[in-house]
Amino acid sequence: MTTAPAPRAFDALRVPGFGIFVGTFMLTMMADNIEHVISYWVIFQKFQSPALGGFAVVAHWLPYLLFSVAAGALNDRFDSRRLIQSGAALFMVVSLGWGWFFVTDTLEMWHAMVLLVLHGCAGVLWMTSSQMLLYDIVGPAALPSAVRLNATARYLGVLVGPGVGSALMRTLGPTRGIFLNAAIYLPLIIWLIGAPYGRAYRGAGEGPKRAVRGIADIVDTVRDVRGVPVLIAMIVLAGAASFFVGNSYQAQMPGFASDLGHGDPGAAYTMLLGADAAGALIAGILLETGRSFGKPKMSAAIVFAILWAGGLAGFALTRSYPVALAVLFCAGFFELAFSSMTQTLVQMNAPSAIRGRVLGLFNMSSAGLRTFSGVTVGLVGSIATVHTSLLVSASAFMATALLLLVRFRVRA
Repeated sequence: MTTAPAPRAFDALRVPGFGIFVGTFMLTMMADNIEHVISYWVIFQKFQSPALGGFAVVAHWLPYLLFSVAAGALNDRFDSRRLIQSGAALFMVVSLGWGWFFVTDTLEMWHAMVLLVLHGCAGVLWMTSSQMLLYDIVGPAALPSAVRLNATARYLGVLVGPGVGSALMRTLGPTRGIFLNAAIYLPLIIWLIGAPYGRAYRGAGEGPKRAVRGIADIVDTVRDVRGVPVLIAMIVLAGAASFFVGNSYQAQMPGFASDLGHGDPGAAYTMLLGADAAGALIAGILLETGRSFGKPKMSAAIVFAILWAGGLAGFALTRSYPVALAVLFCAGFFELAFSSMTQTLVQMNAPSAIRGRVLGLFNMSSAGLRTFSGVTVGLVGSIATVHTSLLVSASAFMATALLLLVRFRVRA
């Protein structure tokens, strides 16, 4: 009897094609955030509308809630490479659309709303299809490493994107900057033209293709995964994290920085965001080198999620700026740990014939429910304080995670 080889650090990078995949993924995430920086700045300067700013958040996440399962169903029927290219092409069209309105100075509020919605739809198509292609590239053996490294690349894109966007606006101006941003999507589109991955390369055993049926797909997918406890647990865990907290606390960071009394709120705000992202990047590296520490298990994912919420609760309670930096660093670490582990477990346990739909259901929960996190943190914060609202939201999520831990008897 032979023993399977132990996982190696950065195992996914040894798989041909993964390096290009993760590199283009990071570039696309960076371009996504560059567009946010430039377009949000322009529409704020032009319209001075808090309502439009709120719409931008809803337009970014609501398409995930409405269309993620449909995007997954398309991946079960069609080539994931072409769907990713379609999403990237739509990203490009949106950037070029912003550029056109900037050049002609004809931007109206309804134009901005349409472009914001199209950007959200592009994200759904790109993200869900990328998760599908990731499995095709690395297979189950290197999947945990691949998901962690891809999540790390995502955080890197989120971290670098705003800085690059600001630099482009300062050096080239918003118009030239947004046009240049459109070109950043090209490496992904070009590479996927002939990349030897996807449905055509999976071989036999895929089973019959199911038709794409909209809402019926959501109902059927929920029914299909109901008998797989790990899928139910991870989808509920990710959804609860998005609904109760999401990333809405980041929008309140200027207020937190000011309340912490660290002098210049702008510099304090930057350092607080940097602490969160730095924790996530360190998590990606340590989990890769930790082997058994980063082994995907249901119980570990739930515990990491509880620790993440605990870090945010500590951030809400503290009035010490150094302590705030430390707990945010820990929160970023635990967020990457639990989010990458939940996705890995969903990928590994999804039935092959409906993998796209299951990933779509996961994205619907993990990303789509962020549509409402602004209510749980932001709106409640306007009634009480943002410290109280974040503490209550984090505590509600911790209670949900503890219930999952008990309900599923900490099974791996």
